[in-house]
Amino acid sequence: MGKGKLKKFDEMKNFEHVVQVPYHAIENNNFYLRGKWAKDFFKNENPIVLELGCGKGEYTVELAAMHPDINYIGVDIKGARLWKGAKQAKERGLKNVGFLRTNIELIAQFFTENEVEEIWLTFPDPQMKRVRKRLTSTFFLNRYRKFLNPEGIIHLKCDSNFQFTYTKTLVELNNFEVLAETDNLYEWEHLTDVLRIKTFYEKQWLDRGITSKYLAFIPHNGEYIEPNIEIERDEYRSFGRSARDL
Repeated sequence: MGKGKLKKFDEMKNFEHVVQVPYHAIENNNFYLRGKWAKDFFKNENPIVLELGCGKGEYTVELAAMHPDINYIGVDIKGARLWKGAKQAKERGLKNVGFLRTNIELIAQFFTENEVEEIWLTFPDPQMKRVRKRLTSTFFLNRYRKFLNPEGIIHLKCDSNFQFTYTKTLVELNNFEVLAETDNLYEWEHLTDVLRIKTFYEKQWLDRGITSKYLAFIPHNGEYIEPNIEIERDEYRSFGRSARDL
């Protein structure tokens, strides 16, 4: 591991707004902040919104800056990326933003019933070969439902036609309530300031002529059905790790 990453990890240990929990350290729903994030972490009673797979934390930080009356938590396992958003939040003096470093597969261990109002999924890996790894799969939706408000919204903003088509098919198959949908976000008549926030990755996709897509929906309770269809795979490839960790 490079000295740069080690320095970031050491610095992040002292960030009060960052919680780091390795895979082996959490079990049996006994996490100390579970059900207490607003009261004990943010010191308020404001609603909580998650960004899962937050990367460098741009969306988490900008959402927090736009809405000081909402608590935002960015979640990712990559510490070097997470450091950047955590550093920016600290430098900007944002008190309504936190970061959780852990595996998203464990997310239901950290929050209790109805503790979260909304979930943002911004440019997740489409995982074209592994259904269970897709952050909009029934595998993950069954985890989200354990802590998401019954009227809670899931926002998907992505570049991937595969991810968008898969999620749209899943939403239709399960008769989820669709609140918004577009396959060309920046030409959409309902574009808002929140949706204009651009991540490190999105700017590069747009520069390559790849449009952003957006889908917002409310998943109902009940049994979820996984789509069983062939979807055309994306022809382009993601950036390498060297670009991701800049």
